[in-house]
Amino acid sequence: MRILVVSDVHANLNALEAVIQDAGRFDQVWCLGDVVGYGPEPNECISRLREFDLTCLAGNHDLAVAGRLPLWQFTQDAREVIFWTRHWLTTSHLDWLNSLPSTPLVVEHNVTLVHASPRDPVWEYMVTREMARDNLSFITTPICLNGHSHISVMFRKPWDGLKVLEEPLRVNSPLHLTTYDQVFINPGSVGQPRDEDPRAAYGIMDLESLTFTARRVQYDLISTQKLMKQAKFPNRLIRRLRFGQ
Repeated sequence: MRILVVSDVHANLNALEAVIQDAGRFDQVWCLGDVVGYGPEPNECISRLREFDLTCLAGNHDLAVAGRLPLWQFTQDAREVIFWTRHWLTTSHLDWLNSLPSTPLVVEHNVTLVHASPRDPVWEYMVTREMARDNLSFITTPICLNGHSHISVMFRKPWDGLKVLEEPLRVNSPLHLTTYDQVFINPGSVGQPRDEDPRAAYGIMDLESLTFTARRVQYDLISTQKLMKQAKFPNRLIRRLRFGQ
């Protein structure tokens, strides 16, 4: 079974479409949260993802738009787009956001899926080896896929080692996994990368060969920026797409 793994789409339809086209054939989509927020096409992104056999978690922006998180926890720029999204989102799509798991952590095919981290599924940015080590006791599967940080990275604890290692996810290079090691894999962000690479980031998980392949694809970010300008989004959110920050 071939799984398209996406996270942090953030209402960027151009990026999502580029990912879907680049991925080729897949059987299911695992979305690690934050379908909405920051971007200008929330209705379109929800509709597109729901066309597939989809497992989707609730990210912090999804929860905020649905009124399930207090807005004081977000930056002013993020709050502005959350308010805008609430205004433009259709009733059916708002209902769909509300139907997502309130604690965004699920297990599919012996793989843990979480938005932020197993220890704090909504807010923790798991970006260091120490944080990954501290989260090991919160999972019961050998593989955990997480998003939230918008940074593509892998942390691995070998079965015969004591330390957690940080390893790069090389694009288009299948990573062979085992059921003995414990790994955390963040595919990066589809709609708002923050690793100084503006290309949309995603992954392909092959359950038969037990491999994960990190992928990047260019998309028409200028068109996305134009839509953000038309919606009068904060300039910082518009500019950051160009630099992947």
